[in-house]
Amino acid sequence: MSEKGKALAALLFPHIDKTPEDYLAAYPARDLPQGARVTRFAPSPTGFLHIGGLFSALASALTARQTGGVFILRIEDTDKKREIEDGVTGIIEGLRAFGVRPDEGVTGLLTEEGAYGPYTQSKRRDIYQSFVKRLVEEEKAYPCFLTPDELAAIREKQEAEKKLPGCYGVYARYRDIGLQEAEALIKEGKEYVIRLRSPGTEDGKVSFEDGIKGPIQMAENITDVVLLKSDGLPTYHFAHAVDDTLMRVTHVVRGDEWIASVPIHLQLFEAIGQPAPAYAHIAPILKDDQGGRRKISKRKDPEAAVTYFVEEGYPAEAVLEYLLTLLNSDYEDWRRQNPDAERDAFPFSLQKMSASGALFDLLKLADISKTLISRMGGQEVYERILAWAEAFKPDFAALIQRDPAQSTAMLEIDRGGDKPRKDLAKWADAPDYLAYFFDETFPGFCPLPDNLAPADAVAVLRLYQEKYDETLDKDQWFAALKELCPALGFAPEVKLYKKNPGDYKGHVGDVSTVIRIAATGRRQTPDLCSILKILGRDRFFDRVGRFITELEGAL
Repeated sequence: MSEKGKALAALLFPHIDKTPEDYLAAYPARDLPQGARVTRFAPSPTGFLHIGGLFSALASALTARQTGGVFILRIEDTDKKREIEDGVTGIIEGLRAFGVRPDEGVTGLLTEEGAYGPYTQSKRRDIYQSFVKRLVEEEKAYPCFLTPDELAAIREKQEAEKKLPGCYGVYARYRDIGLQEAEALIKEGKEYVIRLRSPGTEDGKVSFEDGIKGPIQMAENITDVVLLKSDGLPTYHFAHAVDDTLMRVTHVVRGDEWIASVPIHLQLFEAIGQPAPAYAHIAPILKDDQGGRRKISKRKDPEAAVTYFVEEGYPAEAVLEYLLTLLNSDYEDWRRQNPDAERDAFPFSLQKMSASGALFDLLKLADISKTLISRMGGQEVYERILAWAEAFKPDFAALIQRDPAQSTAMLEIDRGGDKPRKDLAKWADAPDYLAYFFDETFPGFCPLPDNLAPADAVAVLRLYQEKYDETLDKDQWFAALKELCPALGFAPEVKLYKKNPGDYKGHVGDVSTVIRIAATGRRQTPDLCSILKILGRDRFFDRVGRFITELEGAL
């Protein structure tokens, strides 16, 4: 430390009495197994939780837990101008909805857990200023009084001269400011920031090993970046260096838009005399757009927000399963070989992540979700749909709550067995899927297939009403349906009709289609015998009567 540096630091930070060494002692090295990784997810509460944020948080959590380490949630709220109301709650609830739970860090708007906090940057002001004070004492940092207008003029000059933009070299007017000048400007009330006195050179290079992309070499940072803003809070660059040091973070997993900042970050760790964590930069999640690929957009794509998946009712497990296929391409093979294993048992690796970006496909997510839902029991599906509906579709919730046993029975149809139906991809599909069970949402009757005449359909329905027997099981019911066919002029077997189509009006499948339309308004549904039992004789006959009236009107 120089006398000038100490005097300038005392002028700038008279209220700071703790040293970096005091804080390093207060946040000791963690007692963890050898090779354990400490990671963090450090979003800003400036908007909704992006699917890319959930993606990187999941990668951070997995790499920590599979090494016996710690996953931290830290809130970087130093940009107060862009912060949105209750943004922290949105982040926490977004992670929690998909089972990404930090081991320590922020747990609520005013709560946190862990011994390495505070975990909200705005509460760590004195910590940052202690480290900056030391840098000023060592003449590695200085106060800069350049105004926004002066900075804009410098940028214009640099652009005209085709120079690197920024405050450095001859453009850094206050780089060697004296104590008396600084004191006079402060007394005048001039605003200032604290900048790093960069030791970088124009021909200098920096190299690092990226945990996903491999070895990277870049130009060294030469700009005097801002460490503390005029409000006394740090920039992201400096805050993360101090926080990762004190929280003993070993691996930083983040979006690859931060690769350009790595030379700055490595320089900052060197300035404070601490080792930098290992960096792993994730390529952006992409979307297919008319044959091309682009980043998922906050403005264009509703699925950019994790709230989209909550509101649409995708099961959290399905979203996580899909994200894991994007994180490591061998996850699908592992899942096929281990269909009942816990996700945490998968040997996740940062090195197996795509260096160029993963394509997010909603159709593939829907397929995964359908398979997952098809394996659930009817009671579980009912409870999940109800929970979703109470939050997002209360009128539908009231319908299915009216008779929970009947609603569960509706959802039990065609569940179980080797080939369960896969009608539901998300809970938001349920209102339409179950609509025909409720008179309030009955959709009306779809048209008959082209090969069926209205008069023949009326004959089918009148005869079926005469022979109706709700005590029959599925096999007995279908056998009885076949027995009706000859009197109606329909073949009791499909193959018989195909062999002699001119001899019949249709086949047993056409007969069941007419009954299905009368009962549900649709041509395709789960098992019709089960549906008829749930509807009951009176409701079914009422619909048959209305359908016959509609058909006779077409004659």
